[in-house]
Amino acid sequence: MRLLSLLLLLSSMACAAITLPKSFQADFIQTITNTKGKIIKYAGKVSFSNERDFKWSYTQPTKKEVCTDGQELLVVDHDLQQVSSYYILKGIDIAKVLEHAKLHSKTIYVAQYEDKHYTIQLHQKKLHSIAYFDNLDNKVQIVFKHIKYGKNMLSKKMMQCHYPKEYDMIRG
Repeated sequence: MRLLSLLLLLSSMACAAITLPKSFQADFIQTITNTKGKIIKYAGKVSFSNERDFKWSYTQPTKKEVCTDGQELLVVDHDLQQVSSYYILKGIDIAKVLEHAKLHSKTIYVAQYEDKHYTIQLHQKKLHSIAYFDNLDNKVQIVFKHIKYGKNMLSKKMMQCHYPKEYDMIRG
């Protein structure tokens, strides 16, 4: 999954040059460009907490939530009234990715790890964007706006996906 790589990448960012707080919340725009040049844009809000917990709340072009605690990935598609649950078997070793991250310019870092290239951009010492190619050779760029760093972890309840009990459940 495209998001899995990013979720795991963000979840452990911790090196002298790139540090994340205990939590953050931001608006985001995710642009995916396939190998034929077709572009799709997603937008919404993201919350991060506890180095492993993420919640992506998509508002455009469809309403969807993606939540993970680093072990399970839950995708709630409100338009389809469907919930998909996946267990994460293999993720990216973020410590290794960041060990390979090198300052490219004043605010841009690049990392090459396990045949993937990551570009991480900071703005005023805060995360601004991440770009990489996913497993389908799609170019993925996520730009964060209105980012708010927190000194404390966000509540577990806030980080969970919420959906009606009548939604169909698919376990992967």
